[in-house]
Amino acid sequence: MFDTDVITVRDLSKIFTLRGEETALTRLIKFREHLRLPRKFTALKNISFSVGDGEVLGIVGRNGSGKSTLLRILAGIYPQTSGDVQVKGRVVPLINLQVGLQPKLTMRDNIFLVGSLFGLSRKEVKTKFESIVEFAELRDFVDVQIYQFSSGMLARLAFAIAIHLEPEIMLLDEVFFAGDASFREKSRAEMEKMVKGDCTVVMVSHQEDLIKKMCDHVIWLERGEIILEGNTDYVTGKYCEHTVIKDSRSSSISYT
Repeated sequence: MFDTDVITVRDLSKIFTLRGEETALTRLIKFREHLRLPRKFTALKNISFSVGDGEVLGIVGRNGSGKSTLLRILAGIYPQTSGDVQVKGRVVPLINLQVGLQPKLTMRDNIFLVGSLFGLSRKEVKTKFESIVEFAELRDFVDVQIYQFSSGMLARLAFAIAIHLEPEIMLLDEVFFAGDASFREKSRAEMEKMVKGDCTVVMVSHQEDLIKKMCDHVIWLERGEIILEGNTDYVTGKYCEHTVIKDSRSSSISYT
């Protein structure tokens, strides 16, 4: 179905160095306990997968499993520690509300700034400007500095800009389905249009219904490793079954 891979990941690993604040006490503890700091944390371990042109890949897993780290590497925000990552096409990451947006600039200026960062000319942004404002439902705040915006307003602005950048590849974190119910529904409808079009999407979500509705295949991450990859219904079913069993075991533990 998907003849051309636009995302290829081979043997990808990401290791973070965890540094704590140095004090006389911590230095003494390190000396007495022979600790070797800084510590290392492996967020992703030797993972490989590919995403075809126009495909929608879902990524599931508990918090701390490496999902957001993977998105940030695909977006070029984090460098990988080892392995090979190839991404072909214009990437629009909806991961961090602060990326690209400047708090001291107005909403108007931010629209033009972000557009230019993604290669659009001023003329191209002007043709899209009214549509962006309309979609974000923020017409009364066009000339307001965005540090005064709520997190919900920032999410609406970021999403509205992103879908007008004509992305070839979109990286989507679940946070962008935040906000009031009507905007969530509108965002989901817009995402479904993109999914049915030519856009390639990699999305992280804890919503089983969203993953099943939108994704062509799914990866289940656990502690930085791929546990299972394949058919959407099969993988999400196994993941949900595992999560329910794990949660039930945790809740049965008694403390005396």
